[in-house]
Amino acid sequence: MNFLKAFGHFWYDFLIGDDWKIAAYVVGVMVVIGLLVGHSVLGDTATLLLGTAVLMILFAVGVAVDARKTRG
Repeated sequence: MNFLKAFGHFWYDFLIGDDWKIAAYVVGVMVVIGLLVGHSVLGDTATLLLGTAVLMILFAVGVAVDARKTRG
């Protein structure tokens, strides 16, 4: 039983890490991109670029919000 607990704790730390919001951003973007690909809304290249851009913007906003909280 200790092995299962340690195994689950490892994967939680590995996937979620210190900031659960970034993991939520990644999952959210992957779901939206998966829906776009599944319904063939955009081409492959456009979908890749859109997903990358949205994820980078969300990551930057999350870091900026956390930095503002710690600063003041």
